[in-house]
Amino acid sequence: MPLDQSFIGREYPPTEPYEVGREKIREFADAIKDSSPLHRDAAAAQAAGHPDVIAPPTFAVILSMRAHDAVVADSALGLDYSKVVHGNQRFTHHRPIRAGDVLRTSVVVDDIKARAGNDFLTVRAEIATADGEPVCTAISTLVARGTAEQGEQA
Repeated sequence: MPLDQSFIGREYPPTEPYEVGREKIREFADAIKDSSPLHRDAAAAQAAGHPDVIAPPTFAVILSMRAHDAVVADSALGLDYSKVVHGNQRFTHHRPIRAGDVLRTSVVVDDIKARAGNDFLTVRAEIATADGEPVCTAISTLVARGTAEQGEQA
């Protein structure tokens, strides 16, 4: 079943606040094999001009994927998640994510295209502090394999 084109531009409510912890940053850095002291040592981060340890840039995927859950769970869209692969990911950081941040993420469906029998769903996650300071914009493309109408092209 093809994705509902009327969802382009749809915005979902922000996620519940997520408090970024030092240990979560360290665990993520360990998982991606990033040994920078900026992710582990508050003194090193402060010496580099940060108020506390900072997260690796791809840490933002944790927050964006939580926000994507609202899109994926919206049955009216017609997305069969069992057919989805992650096609692309981009981050634009407005400032580093740091320990102690309390972040909320809102998500918008930016585009839906059909190519070669597949639906391409582009979702934008805006990550900001609870006070509204922009922190990161994450753009993801999800590919729903074999769901587009035959003959559709974008």
